[in-house]
Amino acid sequence: MTNPIADPLVEIPDTDVLSDLVLIEATPDGVATVTINRAAKRNAFNAEVIAALHEAFRTLSDADGVRLVFLTGAGASFSAGADLEWMKAAVEWTESENREDAMGLASMLKALHDLPQLTVALIDGPAFGGGAGLAAACDMAVATERSTFAFSEVKLGLTPATISPYVIRAIGARNAKMLFATGQVFDAAEAQGYGLVSQVVADAAAFDAVRAGLSTAIKACAPGAVADAKDLVNDIEGAEIDRGVMEETAKRIAARRVSEEGREGVTAFLEKRKPGWAE
Repeated sequence: MTNPIADPLVEIPDTDVLSDLVLIEATPDGVATVTINRAAKRNAFNAEVIAALHEAFRTLSDADGVRLVFLTGAGASFSAGADLEWMKAAVEWTESENREDAMGLASMLKALHDLPQLTVALIDGPAFGGGAGLAAACDMAVATERSTFAFSEVKLGLTPATISPYVIRAIGARNAKMLFATGQVFDAAEAQGYGLVSQVVADAAAFDAVRAGLSTAIKACAPGAVADAKDLVNDIEGAEIDRGVMEETAKRIAARRVSEEGREGVTAFLEKRKPGWAE
């Protein structure tokens, strides 16, 4: 694998799964970038790309020194979705074989969704099918004005089943029904309106400012608190606000107050200094 993250941030596993199909780079201050590196195929998915992405996310999940993860695609596309040769082969597989193959994509998306760091998709160009699913599985997505999106599976007699949990959470059930059922292409401004994209920028050159701004912002935040805040949203979203939720949220803030990070953060604020994680 090229561009490995240098120790002590991450120890790259000795495995053939991590390959030039997916690159990981990181800065000394803990900002990692995962790049789908298949520009000639518009960064389309196949089993090898999915496995490489999954291994990259598993590696980053254990990287204590990484605070922020960007996900992007090489060349002119973020990801065009499924590779045509991969789809052609799947037609000849049994339902059981297709289910096992689909679980690879499902597991990869869950690994991305569950990363403890803030995850940001940087989208320049088409993000179709699974590519749009990657954007939805990230915590936020920034797209250029030229970017386009589609869930076009129904035009092939399929459905966007594996990516649906993340897309529905991002854009809501009504928007998902409309976009899933029509397979229509929509632009970055529409994607922002639906909630799939957090911010639209002029072009890829503007990603530098996005990276810099988020890198600065995340340094002020306690890493453990960021991970817990993400878990909080995942666990509380959609829950009825009953006694159980009240007790659970009270338990969580109490645990944070007595945690090492919580004590350091409050003490640093009162002493008018930066907390240890921000130095």
